[in-house]
Amino acid sequence: MPIGRIAGLFGIRGELKCDPTTAGRSVFSPGVELRCDVNGRSEIVSIEDLREHKGRLLLTLHGVADATAAERFVGGTFYVDRDLIPLEAGEYLDVDLIGCTLRSVDGTIHGRVERVEHYPASDMLVVAGRMVPMVHAFIRSIDIAKREITVDVPPGLLDDNTE
Repeated sequence: MPIGRIAGLFGIRGELKCDPTTAGRSVFSPGVELRCDVNGRSEIVSIEDLREHKGRLLLTLHGVADATAAERFVGGTFYVDRDLIPLEAGEYLDVDLIGCTLRSVDGTIHGRVERVEHYPASDMLVVAGRMVPMVHAFIRSIDIAKREITVDVPPGLLDDNTE
C-alpha cells in the first residue's frame, strides 16, 4: 500500500522531502522499515529521523548521510503492508471500498465502487459514473468482509436519467 512519495532533496545532509498520504502519515516514525520503489528497483529502508516542514515530512534514512547518497531515492514511493496502517472505527482506505457492491436499503444493486474521489466537502464513491457522497445521511452500512455498502439516497441520485 503506497503511503508517501519522495518529492526531492532538502539541504545537504541527505534529508528527503516526502509527501505522505493521509492514511500513511501515521506510519512514519523513527525506526520504521518501509519499502521504497524508484526507477524500477525496490529497496527496504529504515527511517532514522523525521520532522515536519510546511506540511511535508523531512526524512533521514539510515545509512544515508548526504545529498549525494539520498539523490537515488528522489521520485520514489514508500510502501507498507495494508495491515500496518492504523484506522479508527468507521475509517476505510480507498482500496477497502473499491470493488464493493453498492446496494440501496430496498435491495436494489447499483453496481460496484469504481473509485473514491476526495473533495473538501466529502469523499465520493464513484459507481457506474455517478457520485455518491460518503456522508452519514446516505451511507447506512459498510461491510468490508461482505464487500457491500448499503445506501439510502434521494430519488434521482442513482437513477438512470437517460430519457
